[in-house]
Amino acid sequence: MSGHSKFSNIKHKKEKNDAKRGKIFTVIGREIAVAVKEGGADPASNSKLRDVIAKAKANNMPNDTIERGIKKAAGDVDAVNYVTCVYEGYGPGGTAIIVETLTDNKNRTAANVRNAFTKGNGNVGTTGCVSYMFDEKGQILVDKEEYETDPDDFMMMALDAGAEDFSEEEDSYEIITDPADFSAVREALEKEGVPMAQAEVTMIPQNYVELTSDDDKNQFQRILDLLDDDDDVQNVYHNADIDEE
Repeated sequence: MSGHSKFSNIKHKKEKNDAKRGKIFTVIGREIAVAVKEGGADPASNSKLRDVIAKAKANNMPNDTIERGIKKAAGDVDAVNYVTCVYEGYGPGGTAIIVETLTDNKNRTAANVRNAFTKGNGNVGTTGCVSYMFDEKGQILVDKEEYETDPDDFMMMALDAGAEDFSEEEDSYEIITDPADFSAVREALEKEGVPMAQAEVTMIPQNYVELTSDDDKNQFQRILDLLDDDDDVQNVYHNADIDEE
């Protein structure tokens, strides 16, 4: 397991993403559109939409922007139909990378993803080539500065809500759930007033690969940067352990 603080990594990503707020809103906007199309525009009866709204709020998306996105998706019968495509591949140093996309043009997206891997000295593999190295889990991170509580009491609250695991780190708490239980756990904590720095179903690596050479680190970061610049890319998961200090 990486010795780095998960929350510090989240903060690092948020700081980078502050300059790319439009990209985040585009990503979440597509997730809202897909959730509404699949389960309707009423969050009360659409748990997937509730989860996306929670993610939107964690990323400081304004309520009126969220509501506009829901109304647009519900009212626009000619809205673009996004298709989920997942790519798996290898980065420098034998690192594993999973890329989740929502696209209206699979050929464009496949070419862009392949180009990102190639320019970073990696390569796209076949379906399943690296996903077995990850576990799909619900992950909730809580900033200690935002939530003062007794750790034991908080752990019992999380476990009673259905969480699989609870861990305390220097600056945060991490709660892990089965994907099927994620919505229920998140909503139970939300009702208790727990502020969440991150709450989403994610892919957690079983082991991390440390990148030691500067060349490998730079090439790996090039892949991430190119994927981050692509509006079709929703999420990128990897098992690289990089000291970002």
